[in-house]
Amino acid sequence: MTLIRRRTFATRTALAAAALGLCSGAVFAQAGQTVKIAFIDPLSGPFANVGQNQLKSWQFTAEHFNKKNPAGVKFEFVSFDNKASPQESLNVLKAAIDQGVRYVVQGNGSGAAAAISDAVTKHNERNPGKEVVFINYAAVDPDLTGSKCSYWHFRMDADTSMKMEALTGYMKDQADIKNVYLINQNYAHGQQVSRYFKDTITRKRPDIKIVGDDLHPFGQVKDFAPFVAKIKASGADSIVTGNWGQDLTLLIKAANDAGLKANFYTYYAVTSGVPTAMAAGVAGKVRVVGIGHNALPGLVALQNEYKAKFNDDWYTYQTFNSLAMLSTAMANAKSTDPVKVAAAMSGLKFKGFSGDVEMRKTDHQLQQNMYISEWTKANAKVPYSVENTGFNFQEVRAIPAYVASTPTSCQMKRPS
Repeated sequence: MTLIRRRTFATRTALAAAALGLCSGAVFAQAGQTVKIAFIDPLSGPFANVGQNQLKSWQFTAEHFNKKNPAGVKFEFVSFDNKASPQESLNVLKAAIDQGVRYVVQGNGSGAAAAISDAVTKHNERNPGKEVVFINYAAVDPDLTGSKCSYWHFRMDADTSMKMEALTGYMKDQADIKNVYLINQNYAHGQQVSRYFKDTITRKRPDIKIVGDDLHPFGQVKDFAPFVAKIKASGADSIVTGNWGQDLTLLIKAANDAGLKANFYTYYAVTSGVPTAMAAGVAGKVRVVGIGHNALPGLVALQNEYKAKFNDDWYTYQTFNSLAMLSTAMANAKSTDPVKVAAAMSGLKFKGFSGDVEMRKTDHQLQQNMYISEWTKANAKVPYSVENTGFNFQEVRAIPAYVASTPTSCQMKRPS
């Protein structure tokens, strides 16, 4: 009897060990593989400073994850300059695919993102076995996860509607806001910032007046003084803008030069060049809606490391969540094959820098916490100095993921 029990126990132990061995072998089957990722964004032209910062941010975050990640893979970035052009994005996308790259990241410009998403979807339909995954880290047109959604497209930033829901949720509680001026770049993102603000603020604070609504050429305005003159004449106490890069830097500079005292409510005051333009000279307050800020515990150590290495600022926090998602999905899929990884990312829940996040399965829009932060003088509590100005962005309100979430119209076509 004892002998039988010993044999049974030994058999079970052997089977368990074998199962564990098979499992371990499968889980780490992709360990040591190098995953090449194409970075497609402007590295020349008026938005080059943003693109160059973000390329460094991806490479920096890859170095962090290459030390340790759930899949045991190595990430390597191959850069392509799309000059902020949708057509050039298609040209360099083809070049990346021809080089065998199967993962693509892009974020600066919803027009470029729409072109890439459509091209990737068509490529995958026509080239089974050579599929490509597109990770959109900053292009926030809601249509990209709505009417134009694609199974192969995954958005890591909050979209325009989510950001506006969070921003207006904060603005409605500010009794000093009476008259708002809208100024935005004249392309999909800027047009939607204007539209979503008018729709949401009317619902939340119908007493607020829209005293101006300008759309200006994208990346072409060299002097915003005429726009600022209109803003001053309108009597606006607040400005809402989705501008980014040079278009926001020059707008802030013109506002400072003219002594404009209105408060700014922005999407991208964190981007390269804007903090230096603000420095201590902004007469009003500048607030930004985003997925992080300089005092967020999950970001402090990495932003300090980035500053020490580059004397620059790491503000594209989506780079962290993107590689966290990719490596977790690759571990779950036990593969780096884009088809298996895409399936693993769809609906994936994982740990991001601000806690638990979820890649919503219905439209591939990441659900995550959001924050309103304010341009504030550095202090003992938050000593970080953005662009060495002595100022930084500090939280004035946190918005949980379920509050920031917005519905989707996506009717996703999934591969059979």
